[in-house]
Amino acid sequence: MTEDKTKENKTKETVVETTETATVDKAPERGKRNEFGPKKRFEKNRRRQRPERRQEFEQKIVDIRRVVRVMGGGRRFSFSVAMVIGDKKGKVGVGVGKSNDTSLAIEKATRDAKKHMITLNLTEGMSIPHDVKAKYGASVVEIRPAAGKGLVAGASVRSVLELAGVKDITAKIWSRSKNKINNSRATINALKQLEK
Repeated sequence: MTEDKTKENKTKETVVETTETATVDKAPERGKRNEFGPKKRFEKNRRRQRPERRQEFEQKIVDIRRVVRVMGGGRRFSFSVAMVIGDKKGKVGVGVGKSNDTSLAIEKATRDAKKHMITLNLTEGMSIPHDVKAKYGASVVEIRPAAGKGLVAGASVRSVLELAGVKDITAKIWSRSKNKINNSRATINALKQLEK
């Protein structure tokens, strides 16, 4: 009888030992995080994130229009965006983009402005060397150097000159045109006379 009991105890001990070792192998110790825990995953994601790239050019929306065309089934809406981009160091461009979606229209306008960018030949004080005057459509714009006066201009002409980085000048729109796209393009045509 005693021999049978000792045999049974030994078999129970071996079973207990095997189950203990199995549980130790499978489960990690308390307090420690395993490889796939949230901490490791967070570190991985943080490494993947790239630093934000600084934009090469500053941009400004001059005009945004909602255009409607009447079709057989009803009205169709689309957007037209006029945008000025520049680096405030003598580079500037004006572009127009059209699309059914506003963000897509802005993207197109930016690409168009980059295509039609001009580089100005400015003086040391970031002003212009002489008077310039230009016409685009019905818009007529005149730009003159004015030492110590800062940037004196209005409407879309100011946006173009600001992003070009021009200082100490006065600008005048001689026409009665309120068309912002034409006014900004007339300004670009005037500045083209100072192109490098």
